[in-house]
Amino acid sequence: MVGAVVMATDAAGPRIVGEGWHERFGGPHAEVRALVEAGNAARGATLYVTLEPCCHSGKTPPCTEAILAAGIARVVVAAGDPFPAVAGRGIAQLRAAGVVVEEGLLTEEAVRLTAPFRKLVQTGRPWVIAKWAMSLDGRLATQPGDDRWISSPESRELVHDLRRRVDAILVGIGTVLADDPSLTARPAGARRGPRIVCDGLARTPPDGRLVRSAREWPVLIAVGPRADRDRVSALAAAGCEIWDGPDDPQERFAALLDELGRRRVTNLLVEGGPTLLERLFAHDLVDEVWAFVAPKIIGGATAPFAVAPRLDAEEVSLSGGDILVRGLVRPTSDRG
Repeated sequence: MVGAVVMATDAAGPRIVGEGWHERFGGPHAEVRALVEAGNAARGATLYVTLEPCCHSGKTPPCTEAILAAGIARVVVAAGDPFPAVAGRGIAQLRAAGVVVEEGLLTEEAVRLTAPFRKLVQTGRPWVIAKWAMSLDGRLATQPGDDRWISSPESRELVHDLRRRVDAILVGIGTVLADDPSLTARPAGARRGPRIVCDGLARTPPDGRLVRSAREWPVLIAVGPRADRDRVSALAAAGCEIWDGPDDPQERFAALLDELGRRRVTNLLVEGGPTLLERLFAHDLVDEVWAFVAPKIIGGATAPFAVAPRLDAEEVSLSGGDILVRGLVRPTSDRG
C-alpha cells in the first residue's frame, strides 16, 4: 500500500529518478527501493511517500537512516504513521537532521489507502470486508435445483483475486453445511491465509472440502463451550486448528476479531450467509462491502434475503452481467 517517488531537478527541469513500493511484509520499504533506484541522483532531491518514514528497527532497518544517508533534501509525506514506534518520530528525526518535511499532500487518499493497517494498529482488529452476491430481489441463494451460482464468471474471478489479497477468509457454519465451499483462491496466490469457520457446536463435516484440505491450506474452527468434544477432536486430528471462544455467537465473533488482530491479520474477508452478515452489520463490525448484484429474480419463500447496510459507495461498475457495488459501511449512528 505504501509507495515512494524520488524527484530530482536539474537544468532540464524536474524528473523522476527513483520509484519503489513495499512489495511484501518483511521486505524493503518503499523509500529504500526508490532510493536504491535513484542512486547518486537522490542527493539534494525530493522524496514523496505515502506514509511517514519509519524510524525504528523492525523487520527492516529505519527508513529515516536510509533517507539521510542518501542526501535527500526534502520529504513530502501524505499521511502520518499511527504505529506507536513511529507516530511522528520519523518526521521529527528528519527535521532535526535538517531535512525539509512537508505534510498534507493527498492525505485523505493516503489514509483511505492505508485504512486496514491503521485500524489494526489503532483497534487491534482486522479490517473486515463483507462480500456477497445477490439477485435483483435481494436473494443470497438460489432455489433448490437451480444453478448454484448467482454471480457471473467474471465476478467470481474478481472474488478469487480478492481472496489472494486478504489475510484470512471467514464463513459461518450455515454456509459450510449448505455449500461445502473450499474458500481457496484459484489460481492460488502467494498468500495462504487461514480459512475460518464460526462453528459454535463443531458441526463442520470431517469429509467436507475444508477439512480434507486442512493440511495443505490452514483451517481454523471457532467453537464454543457446548461443542461436542469428540467432533472437536476429530477436526483437530484432521489438521484443523481449534479456537475456543465464548458461547454467545456475537461475543465469540468479537473475541475472534481480537484474536485475529493479535495474529496480525490485517484484512479479513467474510463470505458468510445472511445470519452471519446480519449479526456483523447490527454491531458495526464490517468496514467495507463488495456486493455483486446479478440481473436475476429468484423469488420464492425459501431463498434467504440479503441485509442492506448504508454504504458510502467508492465504486459502481459492471462485472460481466453483474453490477459491483463496493463501498465503506456507515456506522449505525450515521445512518439516516
